[in-house]
Amino acid sequence: MAAKCAIFLDKDGTLIPDIPYNADPDLINLEENVGRTLAMLTPYFELIVISNQSGLAFGYFNENDLKTVEARIKTLLHKYKVSLSGFYFCPHHPNGNTAPYARRCDCRKPAPGLINRAAREHHISLTGSWMIGDILNDVQAGKAAGCKAILINNGNETEWDMADHPQRIPDFIASDFAAAGEFILNSLNHEKHNTAISAISGKL
Repeated sequence: MAAKCAIFLDKDGTLIPDIPYNADPDLINLEENVGRTLAMLTPYFELIVISNQSGLAFGYFNENDLKTVEARIKTLLHKYKVSLSGFYFCPHHPNGNTAPYARRCDCRKPAPGLINRAAREHHISLTGSWMIGDILNDVQAGKAAGCKAILINNGNETEWDMADHPQRIPDFIASDFAAAGEFILNSLNHEKHNTAISAISGKL
């Protein structure tokens, strides 16, 4: 099966407003321009959510609650004719109090475990894929997996610890989700342009 490319999407603070440990679907709405932007990207990319959900480890909600959150997001995206190919979450936290989630793991961002798993299961080419998130842990996870990465600078990243951490340096810092999508589309068009030029040059 031929490999595809994907956009890996952080959930809280990227797709939807960040309400800490929220599992109430009635409080969930898309961030501004998310639906419209993903509608423009979906012809070219699989869309896969990659989310840390330590609320499970701390006992704030259970996996059935998280399924209702996933369903709510899918319903909101459906209005824009956008579908998710996957919804992956890490339930772990080393300081949690709920077994079996209270442990260290390789899937909690900034580790790339969830992205690597999604890539295997969906036959994704990571070199042609992107990670979009609102903190540098998202960027690091994407870059560690071999993706390009965009940081949405909406105020949620407060430490900006990039010194001596090249995997935490975004390929682009976007002011909002629409700017992130525009950058990806422009990059895609640039790649197509270069491919066309190379093909023409090869015939000369």
